[in-house]
Amino acid sequence: MKQNLARAFSVCALGATLAVGGAASADDTIVNNVRDRSIAYAVSGGHWGIYQTGDGKAECPDGLNDVGPRETFKMLFPDDGTKRSVVDTQLAREAAIWAPEDKEYKFPYHLAGGKVGLGLNLDGKVGPNDFTTPDGEKGIDNQLFRAMGCLRWLRGPDGIGYHFSDLYMKQFNYNRALIELTNVDSLADDPDVDVTIYRGLDSLMADATGAKTMPGGTQRIDAKFGQKFITHLKGKIVAGVLTTEPVKEMYWPFAWFGGNPGAQHILDMRMKLKLTQEAANGFIGGYENLEEWYYGLARGRSTHHLAYGSVSAPGVYQAIHKLADAYPDASGKNTAISMAWGTDLTQVFIQRRPQEVAAAPASAPSKSEPAGGRH
Repeated sequence: MKQNLARAFSVCALGATLAVGGAASADDTIVNNVRDRSIAYAVSGGHWGIYQTGDGKAECPDGLNDVGPRETFKMLFPDDGTKRSVVDTQLAREAAIWAPEDKEYKFPYHLAGGKVGLGLNLDGKVGPNDFTTPDGEKGIDNQLFRAMGCLRWLRGPDGIGYHFSDLYMKQFNYNRALIELTNVDSLADDPDVDVTIYRGLDSLMADATGAKTMPGGTQRIDAKFGQKFITHLKGKIVAGVLTTEPVKEMYWPFAWFGGNPGAQHILDMRMKLKLTQEAANGFIGGYENLEEWYYGLARGRSTHHLAYGSVSAPGVYQAIHKLADAYPDASGKNTAISMAWGTDLTQVFIQRRPQEVAAAPASAPSKSEPAGGRH
């Protein structure tokens, strides 16, 4: 009996869906798919903005970095029969990771070069150290790529950092960043839209293989413990591409090994995303405070894990301080570095509790109709 009722309900629901779909005209397709003038996406993958060529020679003319923790240790303490204490060897190297400023790093560390890079123009200028995107956009600020673009760890498709950053966007619900667009008249062109970032609570809806994220899933908002992640931005859509105005600072949910909760603290954050009715992709850009970022990357992982990709934490520390390009302190020394995070998003529906409905971003009258609403 229950099974028959379930089948009957499914058939009725399918019929209603087809009927609604058939009633829409071709001209209304985009608008009607932005239900109630809003659409939401959940982050389903992401990587640091690392530009790569096939052989890596264009961006890494000096080669990739192969001197990591194990190689450094072997050079400092060769197996020549000399007796050395754990304090003077293993603990000394761990101290160099936690306090890299205490000692100059004297081992090879290759920076990325070339003129091509990924990301956003953060300062509105075209400077001598800026990159140009593969499609010709100039003035790209992404000095973090210059600092880390030659680390095997972050290069796809087999770099361990590349692999796990994408996997953990899907695997850990803590990383469920949601982007909701409201007051949207069209996903093709709209001069004024509102954008709100939340942290979601639910798993992504996957296909039968578990590898591909499917659009149309449901997400609840973490309105209790996720308050620090809620961020409001203004944006516009031009030719299907959303760009937002910068917001002074925001926290992006980011859990790494073991699902330990954390966040990327991004200054002057803004987004540029190509939108469709089922997905979005593009870049999040801004500046990272040097000490906060280094703590999250190098100090937040064991030397064992960094060694997988020959990541020299002291080398990274020296590089980001050398290339820092924003937020100078009282002495004029920059304390932040430009960055870009490439992100993939899948369309979802946000399910709000009754108390959250009243607090949801209000929908303004359509830009194409009078303030009194449709007539």
